Amino acid sequence: MWKLQDFEKRSLLWHNAFNVNIKDSLKMKNWLRISLLLCVFGFIKEFRPSEPFVYEYLIGPWRNITEDEVTQQVYPVGTYSYLVHLLIMFLITDILRYKPLIVILGLSGIAIWAMLIWTTSLFYLQVLEGVYGTFMSCEVAYYTYIYAKVDNDYYLQVSSHTRAAVLAGRALSSILAQILISFSIMDYKGLNYITFGAMILATCWSLILPPVKRSIYFHQNNDPNILTPARYRNAFTLMKSHFGQSFANRYVLKWSMWWALTTAGFIQVQVYIQPLWSEIQDYAKDANTYNGAVEAAATLLGFLSALFAGHLKIDWRGKGELILSICSITAASIILLSSQTDTILVSYASYAVFCGIYHFMITIASSEIAKCIIEDSYGLVFGLNTFFALALQTALTVAFVEKRTGLALSPRNQYLAYGIYHIGISAIFILIGLISWIKSNRDIKKTYN
Repeated sequence: MWKLQDFEKRSLLWHNAFNVNIKDSLKMKNWLRISLLLCVFGFIKEFRPSEPFVYEYLIGPWRNITEDEVTQQVYPVGTYSYLVHLLIMFLITDILRYKPLIVILGLSGIAIWAMLIWTTSLFYLQVLEGVYGTFMSCEVAYYTYIYAKVDNDYYLQVSSHTRAAVLAGRALSSILAQILISFSIMDYKGLNYITFGAMILATCWSLILPPVKRSIYFHQNNDPNILTPARYRNAFTLMKSHFGQSFANRYVLKWSMWWALTTAGFIQVQVYIQPLWSEIQDYAKDANTYNGAVEAAATLLGFLSALFAGHLKIDWRGKGELILSICSITAASIILLSSQTDTILVSYASYAVFCGIYHFMITIASSEIAKCIIEDSYGLVFGLNTFFALALQTALTVAFVEKRTGLALSPRNQYLAYGIYHIGISAIFILIGLISWIKSNRDIKKTYN
């Protein structure tokens, strides 16, 4: 009798263990499947070989548009549109449960490259830049889809997979673009057809992403009922709570401040680097253009520096301000060098190194912020940081690029201004570091007294 009972107990244990293993296996297969779907979409949407040469295409024989019109009347529209659209998308992403906005991302990509290929006027270019704001702002849905669809045990893995896929798409498309241009297989306009095809494929792929039944704020349960006023109140109350808990932390506020300031500078440098290269090449009478190769190198260097940052063992609480200041000064020096050099290879190398420094420090900043906030507030905090970065970028555009409201600086003088801007970032964090050091010394003296 005892043996039979013992056998039954063991059978029950094995049965329970078997069921647990099946559930864990199914859960793992689910997140791997979603990770694969997201990675493929991320790779395709970033496969845009036309982008490293878009400035050359816009000022080329395909359109009757001047360099000043592109930099002063076209590019700023994209900056303003991105800022406005991000605010809208940030508010409705959670309400619409992510997937619809990912589909809109693909559709807006189709519209952008269709207008690039089949329109020629300045007006349509400005409309295109407005749609580009939609395209870029919808990425918030792609990056926050993870948090709603994947169990939090797999956040790190899926985040790393999707980031790697995005960087791989950028790098490979830039290499392809350089090969096609260098060997005269295709001209600048032809590259847009490849990107147009990639946008169609990305849109089709977005349709097979599994829908999200629940979200962090407005759809916390799998209840498909229409949103009620009570749900809205609860959602905004939770947002307010997450906002207060996150930014009341001075450490989070400090790193978020650096994140926004530096990202604004980085985006501005990235957007206007091609006009600078064009000006240097005209001055040096250098016909060789290696924009694609440089973008690929910058992407690869950014990827490697992000990996390197993840393996560093540094007391960022104690030495964060010092390292932030050093990196900002280095970035400023590189930008200033680019603004003054007459050698295109020096400017190419400077840009690649600048991108490497940015990705190194933004990885650290993101990690330090994530350590100090609750998991459900990741999308809110980084969405707000991105919004503040775009607001600062808009201010830089108004001040240095616009002709009606700002200085309308030439590309070289713009980069001189961006170098000074990064020196200012460094000065801010040197001051913060000094204040922290003085306060810590006072606390030590009080302890011993």
